[in-house]
Amino acid sequence: MLLNTQLLSWQEAARANNPAVSPNRSINSRQVSQAEKPQSPALVCPAQLGNAINAITTRPEFSRTRWGILIEPLSTNSNLPKRTLYSREPERYFIPASSTKLLTTAAALNKLGSQFRIRTSVYGTNKGELRVVGRGDPSFSDTQMRGLAQQLKRQGIRQVQQLIVEDDYFQGQAVNPSWEWGDLQAPYGAPVNSLILNQNATVLTLSPRSPGQPLQTAWVDPIAIAQWRLENNTVTGEAKAPAAIAVSAVLGKPVLQIKGQLPAGAEPASLGVAVLDPAQYFLQHFRRALVIAGIPVAQSQVGSGKESGNERELAAVESPPLETLLVETNQNSNNLYAEALLRTLGATSKGEETPPSENSAAMGLAAVKQALTELGVDPNSYVMADGSGLSRHNLVSPKALVQTLEAIAQTKEAAIYRASLPIAGVSGTLKSRFQNTPAQGIVQAKTGTMSGTVSLSGYMSHPEYQTIVFSILVNQSDQSASTVRQATDEIVLLLTRLRRC
Repeated sequence: MLLNTQLLSWQEAARANNPAVSPNRSINSRQVSQAEKPQSPALVCPAQLGNAINAITTRPEFSRTRWGILIEPLSTNSNLPKRTLYSREPERYFIPASSTKLLTTAAALNKLGSQFRIRTSVYGTNKGELRVVGRGDPSFSDTQMRGLAQQLKRQGIRQVQQLIVEDDYFQGQAVNPSWEWGDLQAPYGAPVNSLILNQNATVLTLSPRSPGQPLQTAWVDPIAIAQWRLENNTVTGEAKAPAAIAVSAVLGKPVLQIKGQLPAGAEPASLGVAVLDPAQYFLQHFRRALVIAGIPVAQSQVGSGKESGNERELAAVESPPLETLLVETNQNSNNLYAEALLRTLGATSKGEETPPSENSAAMGLAAVKQALTELGVDPNSYVMADGSGLSRHNLVSPKALVQTLEAIAQTKEAAIYRASLPIAGVSGTLKSRFQNTPAQGIVQAKTGTMSGTVSLSGYMSHPEYQTIVFSILVNQSDQSASTVRQATDEIVLLLTRLRRC
C-alpha cells in the first residue's frame, strides 16, 4: 500500500510543533517573537563543504555503506584545470543502477543526432505478400499499427496471401543474460527486439469476489492470454482485510505465480506484465489490425522474407525524433527505451565487414564506448553491461558520470540532453523530490535505484557557480532506499547554500 507524503512548509511545521499557533488565529507579524520566525539556512563556504557532506555520509546508519561522490563547477574553458568542490572515491567503481542511462543517451545523441527517427516499414509485391520490417522503435503502439493498416488500405490492398513480420534487425538475445530472473516478468524487464509493441508489456487485472474465493484474473489485452500461464493462489479477504499481492515468475517456465489477497469490495488491482514472445505478439496484433481494416490474411508467420526486385514500400511510420525519445528514457527512466537505443547504436554502426549475425547490444556497447571516448570520457572509468542500468554487472565511477555530463555540455546538443533529465520537484522521477526546497526547479539529474543502490547525477543551476555538475553513487547499503535518498537529497541541498567565501 503506497502512502503519499509531502514536505511541510515551515508554517505547517511550526503548527505541528506548537499547538498554540493555530491556523485560525490572527497574528500580527510584529508580534511574532524572534524564535518563531523561520531561520534561513546558513551559507556554506567551499572550505566547509567537505565537513558538511561527511557529517551526512558518516552517520551511524551508513557505517556499512559505500559512497562515491564528485562535485565540480562546469567549466566552459577546457584549457583551465578542473576545480573539485568535493570528491570521495571518485575513480572507484560503483553499481550505478539507472544512472547508466546518462552514458547511453549521451552516446546516442552524439552519434545519431537529435532528429534521428526509427522507421517501421511494410513492403509488398503484386502477389499478395506483405513483409513488415521492424527496426526497434520503442514508441510503436497500437495507434501506429492501425495507421499502417489504413495506409495499406489506401494503397488498394484488399487481401494478403502471406504476411511475414521480420524480427531480425536487432541481432542477439532480447533479454540481457546478466539481468536477474525476478525482473523479467515486470514491464521494466521486458525483452527488447526489433518488433516492439506497446513497450512489450501488458496488464493483468485482479478483481475481488466473495470472501474466501480466488481473485478473478483478466488480461486487458486478450491476445496476451497465450503469453503466460497463471497459477492463481490468491484469495478474496474480508472487507477490512489488508491488500497484499505478490507476483513471481517460475524459473525457466512461462508461469506466473500470483499470491496474496484483496478485500471484498475493493477496486481491482492492475499489474504490469512483460510479454514473453514479443514477435509473435506483434504478428497477432498486426494480423488483427489488418482484419479490422477489412484486409483478410490467409497465412502469417514470424520469419525472414526475401527482398525481390518488384517489392516496394507500401506503408511506413516513424518514431518521434530522438530528442523526444530521450525525454522518455531519462525522465521516466524507461529501460526498454534505453535498451532499444543501445541496439540501434549497434545496428547503425555496423561496417561492411561486420558479420550480419553480430550481437546488436554488444555492438551498441562498443559504439557507446567509442562515442564517449571521442567526447573525452576516460574509457577506463566505467564498464557497461547494458544500456539501462538493470544489470548489476555495470560498473561506473563518479568521474565517468561527471565527465560525461561535462563533455555533452560542450556540444551543440547540450540543451537537448539537459532537457531530457528530470527536474527536481517538477518532472519525471524527481517530481516528488525537492518540492518546496531551494533545489526545486534548478536541479536536473538522473536517478537510479535498486536494492542496496541509490544514485543521483546531474546539473544544478547555481547563482555563483553558474552550473555545478555532481554525481552521488551509494552502494552496499542496508538501509531503505528512502533513507538513502533523503541523505542524498541533503547533500544536494547543501550545494544550494554554497557561496564563494
